[in-house]
Order: sequence, then structure tokens, then C-alpha cells
Amino acid sequence: MGVGVVILLTTGSAVAVRAGSQTGADQCAARLATFDTLDFDVFSNQKWPRLSESHANDIVVTWPDGHETNGIARHIDDLKGMFVYAPNTNIAVHPVRICSGDYTAVTGIMTGTFSRPMPTGDGKTRAPTGKSFRLAMATIGHWRGATMDHEWLFWDNHEFMRQIGLAQ
Repeated sequence: MGVGVVILLTTGSAVAVRAGSQTGADQCAARLATFDTLDFDVFSNQKWPRLSESHANDIVVTWPDGHETNGIARHIDDLKGMFVYAPNTNIAVHPVRICSGDYTAVTGIMTGTFSRPMPTGDGKTRAPTGKSFRLAMATIGHWRGATMDHEWLFWDNHEFMRQIGLAQ
């Protein structure tokens, strides 16, 4: 039928692959490897010029609060903003990695420390609390060829604010 599902679950360096189609399996494996590079290297090390390796120029990004942005330049600006107040933000693990057709889904753990002033959007800032965060997150991507054309980001914003000391 041409439809293959690949599920790659990782624990440490062990990888298990199940595929209905070798071609689909190869494509899924490549997309999941790209996703690992995206989070572990490009995002965590702020290598923004490399974001185009995984994101289409016209990417649509749906953020955890439901708002959407359009275009890679806007997405890069938004991602840069996360590092202003938590410059050590990092994703180092994808415990669950799933691919089916043109969709990938990964879970991860995003960590960092609120160590610098946080811009509030009205020209003011919130003083850093020095508190660290450790958030479960998930990303679903829709792929068109070798890059995502839509990315959905999920994490608990209230839990994030609680962990960095800005919410109860």
C-alpha cells in the first residue's frame, strides 16, 4: 500500500526501528535524525543559520499558547527570545521519537535557568530569579520533502512560569 509507520524509541543510544516500507523507513529515519540535530545542536547551541536544514522558509509554527507565526525569520526571532533570559536553555534528549508518513513527533526535556532579565513586551523587564526549569515538551512536525512546513510546539507555560518563580 505504500504506507509505512516507523517508530524509533530511544533509550540512551539504543534505537529500535519497525517499518512497513524501506523507503518510508529511510525517510522517517532521516527526518528523526534531522529533528535530533535541530534540538540537540541547532536549538541548544543557537545555530540559527542552520534552522533552514529542518524548517521551510514559509514554516507555520503553532506555539503552546495556540498562537501561530509564519516564516523562518519570525521563528528564529522567537527562538532567540527564549535565550535572552535563560541563555543555557537546552534540549538534550528525545525519549520518544515517532514518524508516520509526513509527520514526526518527539518528546523532550527542555532545561535552563532564569539568569538574565526577561523582557515583558512593554519596554520593562522581570528580574531574574536564578531558578532553573525542567519541562517536558513535545513537537509535532509536518514535513514537505526534507523540511517541516508546520511545527506544533507543546509544553506547559504555567508550569514553566511556576518553576522560574513567576507564578504560583
